[in-house]
Amino acid sequence: MKKQTNVNKRRRLFPLLFVLAFFTSCVSNKKIAYFQDIQTVKQANLDSSAKYVEPKIQNDDILTVNIFTLDPESGAIVNQAPATGALNSTLTAAATGYLVDKNGEIELVLLGRIKVAGLTTFEARELISGKVREIYNKASVEVRFANFKVSVFGEVNLPSTYTFPNEKTTILDALSRAGDLTIFGKRDNILIVRDNDGKKEFGRVNLNSTTIFRSPFYYLKQNDAIYIEPNKARVSANNASQVQTIGIISSVLSVLVLAISLFK
Repeated sequence: MKKQTNVNKRRRLFPLLFVLAFFTSCVSNKKIAYFQDIQTVKQANLDSSAKYVEPKIQNDDILTVNIFTLDPESGAIVNQAPATGALNSTLTAAATGYLVDKNGEIELVLLGRIKVAGLTTFEARELISGKVREIYNKASVEVRFANFKVSVFGEVNLPSTYTFPNEKTTILDALSRAGDLTIFGKRDNILIVRDNDGKKEFGRVNLNSTTIFRSPFYYLKQNDAIYIEPNKARVSANNASQVQTIGIISSVLSVLVLAISLFK
């Protein structure tokens, strides 16, 4: 009789184990691994990856412009830049730099107003260098973005707006700064929203495939926004519980509690 009771309890446990397997299969998606086709891709295809194109300076960008002269005191006068509000990775802080105004211009001490919108930082450096040489015989100029920022949100561990010191930034750099995708992030359909001269551009990349390296959105531009949408596991969990915090851990714990109660 006792043996039959144990058999009945095990039979009643089967549906619970099925539920556990269902939730586990939803999360343990075979598409979680990145670059799954790396073994089958020919080196020639990888060599034809996206070429880096220097981003163009746009209105509302903030630039750091440093002019180095033989006389440090003279250079300090030219390098007096105002403090401009800019976002870093965690808070709002004052960034020293020159704001590109609505006319696409910056104003430098002694040099006056210079139109830089539409230029790369290299082209802006050459333009400013020509004007500096009218004042100083020997001088060098450095131009960089002070607010090369990218927003990452959705199913990532650390959604935020991040500022990068290097304008040659990839989507992998941004996702790494954001703590990578959560287990619920959809890896094969990542959305990038780009502002190009006041017009919105939309691109999608697939982290599961090496085709991401050939995408024109592999290299990011300032003010890009990256959105990671939830996968089916997240949607199923939200619909089932009407909360956004349920996950695989709560499912496992619920099944274990029910299983223990059956064997008491």
